[in-house]
Amino acid sequence: MLTVRYFAGARAAANGNSAESAEAATLAELTQLLTDRHGERLGLVLKAASFLVDGLSCHDRLAPLPHGATVDILPPFAGG
Repeated sequence: MLTVRYFAGARAAANGNSAESAEAATLAELTQLLTDRHGERLGLVLKAASFLVDGLSCHDRLAPLPHGATVDILPPFAGG
């Protein structure tokens, strides 16, 4: 089981949820599950988002996710 935390626009696209549980083996599987769960609006955010897995940036969407990991979803931010 994973803990998924949403930030900024990802939270809005996930119907205001700040966190939830999910079961997935990879980021690719997780993004599909979350898109199915919350709709295409979140799916579009996930395509551009950055992911932190247990606090470390993860760019490989096919890498295995550790059991019990926390996955932070960070959409692109405006400004600087």
